[in-house]
Amino acid sequence: MLLQLRSLQNAVDCERSRLVRYFSSSSGSFIVKENGVGKRTGGARFSKHSQPAKEIGTFSLGVNRSYTWTGASNGRIPSAVSGLNGSFSCGQVATARSFSSSADLPPHQEIGMPSLSPTMTEGNIAKWLKKEGDKVAPGEVLCEVETDKATVEMECMEEGYLAKIIHGDGAKEIKVGEIIAITVEEEGDIEKFKDYKPSSSAEPAPAESKAQPEPSQPKVEEKEPSKTPEPKAPKIEEASQSGDRIFASPLARKLAEDNNVPLSSVKGTGPDGRILKADIEDYLAKGGQREAFAAPGLGYVDIPNAQIRKVTANRLLQSKQTIPHYYLTVDARVDKLVKLRGELNPLQEASGGKKISINDLVIKAAALALRKVPQCNSSWMNDFIRQYHNVNINVAVQTEHGLFVPVVRDADKKGLGTIAEEVKQLAQKAKDNSLKPADYEGGTFTVSNLGGPFGIKQFCAIINPPQSAILAIGSAEKRVIPGSADGQYEFGSFMSATLSCDHRVIDGAIGAEFLKAFKGYIENPTTMLL
Repeated sequence: MLLQLRSLQNAVDCERSRLVRYFSSSSGSFIVKENGVGKRTGGARFSKHSQPAKEIGTFSLGVNRSYTWTGASNGRIPSAVSGLNGSFSCGQVATARSFSSSADLPPHQEIGMPSLSPTMTEGNIAKWLKKEGDKVAPGEVLCEVETDKATVEMECMEEGYLAKIIHGDGAKEIKVGEIIAITVEEEGDIEKFKDYKPSSSAEPAPAESKAQPEPSQPKVEEKEPSKTPEPKAPKIEEASQSGDRIFASPLARKLAEDNNVPLSSVKGTGPDGRILKADIEDYLAKGGQREAFAAPGLGYVDIPNAQIRKVTANRLLQSKQTIPHYYLTVDARVDKLVKLRGELNPLQEASGGKKISINDLVIKAAALALRKVPQCNSSWMNDFIRQYHNVNINVAVQTEHGLFVPVVRDADKKGLGTIAEEVKQLAQKAKDNSLKPADYEGGTFTVSNLGGPFGIKQFCAIINPPQSAILAIGSAEKRVIPGSADGQYEFGSFMSATLSCDHRVIDGAIGAEFLKAFKGYIENPTTMLL
């Protein structure tokens, strides 16, 4: 009997440590098997904090098999599972729905702002397609989220009811992971979330801890935040300047410089009138930024930047500051290309296909040239250069919402009719602001054409990282060129193409080799059909 009790105690201790590790690093619910039947007993989303213990729930496995789940006072971390009249076997804790638990609220799921692209750090809510109280099912669209690339539909993952919308239509700059809505399993629980505020859910923890003097470890945790004295910060940041110069912390100076705010316009609240970062932020919040930009007697309007505009600006700035650009330009005669297009389009129309544009032919020529010169189909990865097997061409599309670059995948393997169809579909999606991540991610090379739509003769484009090259296409113009015999002349149409290269990846000779191959396909377009 004594041996059995020791064995049982060891099993419980083992399971206790597994539960603490599990709920400290992820979210889920208890799945307990009893007589071969799995049963969910509750669940919570937990964060890595240590707070005084508090009994927050019990569950049973049958007659005389009761367990007490003891956790932090804020209901976030289970710290122990007690009870010796039953046992778990290792591996019986499985991931299930991610719930948040509270002493006053029923089980519910907190839906956070998702990361819908690799570069997304925040997003906007365009509009909710479901309203509070609606029943939701897996696959149904909850809302439309404006990301740094496009407006994307966010689908529901589990069945339930939309109990609370935290951020409504038009909400701006919501950080990835920030809670935007609450769902519940039971319709009767919706009313309990009428005044739900997620931001204050963790605040009452210190107040409860005073009433429950439990282990000494949580007390240490409470004291630690107070050991970070704020008053020392100004001493570290203070500018040791004298005379008529303005005293300001380095952070304040940097923030003021980034926003073109004159320090003389800001009143400091730090020691001896020193300007702190908070003073600059207050100045900007009160409209000081607009005042700083305003010139006397000059009328203006401030246009808010959309999310895609902000990200495009940051990425292009990063590209020009970190990528060593160089440029190569070639003129290619396009008479045969125009003739081939004229011959193919009647066939396309007869078969019900889309018309083939000059840009579609350019995309195909660039894709085949990349297959010949794969060094240009690469990315700089610091310790190595990654050369891609797939030739995925991003196509720059300008819309009223901003600049989009949807991708034509495996363009080297597709026919001209297929490329024409895909480009027109993607361009329409971009104009409708309905591109999905799969429509623009994974490109290996970019083509930007300002010649056909706008008549730009020649330009140099900025590389779209992490790619290593972008091809800028200008307009075609007629020129007088020498004929086959002396004294004879003829007219020919020429199009300029400028390749912007990352010199870390593409050497000058390699870039020239690519343009040679590209020019060959443009001037002899029938070779693209072979």
